[in-house]
Amino acid sequence: MFDVYLNTKRDLLVVPNGLPIPLPDASGRWRKKKKVASVSEDIKLAVQRQGYYMRKLTDFKKR
Repeated sequence: MFDVYLNTKRDLLVVPNGLPIPLPDASGRWRKKKKVASVSEDIKLAVQRQGYYMRKLTDFKKR
């Protein structure tokens, strides 16, 4: 299970269920959106490697 957060800039943060937000220097206020049972393999690998996955909305728009 994973917790999904969005901030005021609509950036995405995914952390394992029950863990606090690991980014004390992250800008904006994070709001919990929902709890999900599964995520993509890329996100799962990032969470295993660094403990969280973060994607900025501006990165998504450039693609």
